[in-house]
Amino acid sequence: MISSQLTTWEATGEYIPYGPFQHTLFVKQIGDSQATSDKTILLIHGFPESSYSYHAIVDGLLQQFDRIILFDLLGYGLSDKPVTGYTYSLFEQTDTVFAVWKHFGIKGGHLLAHDMGDSIATEIVARYENGLLPTWFSDGLQSITFTNGGMVLELASLRVTQKILLSRFGSLLSNLSTFKLFKQQIRSAHGNQNLSVEEIQTLWELHIKQDGHKNVHRTITYLNDRKRFEKTRWLPALQHTKIPIHICWGNEDAVAKVAIAHYLKENICKDATLTIMDGLGHFCQLGSPKKWIEHILSFYKK
Repeated sequence: MISSQLTTWEATGEYIPYGPFQHTLFVKQIGDSQATSDKTILLIHGFPESSYSYHAIVDGLLQQFDRIILFDLLGYGLSDKPVTGYTYSLFEQTDTVFAVWKHFGIKGGHLLAHDMGDSIATEIVARYENGLLPTWFSDGLQSITFTNGGMVLELASLRVTQKILLSRFGSLLSNLSTFKLFKQQIRSAHGNQNLSVEEIQTLWELHIKQDGHKNVHRTITYLNDRKRFEKTRWLPALQHTKIPIHICWGNEDAVAKVAIAHYLKENICKDATLTIMDGLGHFCQLGSPKKWIEHILSFYKK
């Protein structure tokens, strides 16, 4: 049984089959289903979250956009959490983004990403730069906003538990996961500000659905992709793209440190708009949604 707020969130979404093994994705469209690409935005969540992490900022985004698309990546939230037939690579996760766009008949739009979602967004940029976007996505990418993610891995400060999950002991730690440990990990990553117990409890509730907490040693392997392709594929693509880029960062993030945002602006996306959200942590769309939406919308209003 899931809580009333999640029941409400689920009720306004739908489930669609995806891939050769017919895994199920939870997808959600808010607003005008006929909106043009320039008034459409898709949001990609991070690890270990889901689309619900954006629940407090949807109304704010509707001030600027007519249509908002959200979904839960495979392995997260209300979507399936397969242990076979899926590798959780960033390349496979990127394919799901296009599946969602295609499901809703979207030919282009804006993109906003957080945490692991940033890495998926960089793969989308790489495909764009290499002429690999599908022909039906003819309106293309209008802009991309990156928020608090390990886009320059050597500048990130991974938690001890993350390192263990990536090791040969990862499956053992997954099986030992508890709410107490999960809460400590979330607060440790977030930074100086505390998230409410209620928000962390909801994250946990989605995390354990279909035993997702026992699958974390698989879902976190996206960091291995980051390590392998960051300098050869993703950062070069960002360096050359003409897509309007917004780097929007909470400076109290303890994992994806603000140094990443400054590095990207100074060395990679020199034409990007840089917004530093003073006093905000890693999960700031949950912890400080009003401040977060103000900073996010400042870019689009320009």
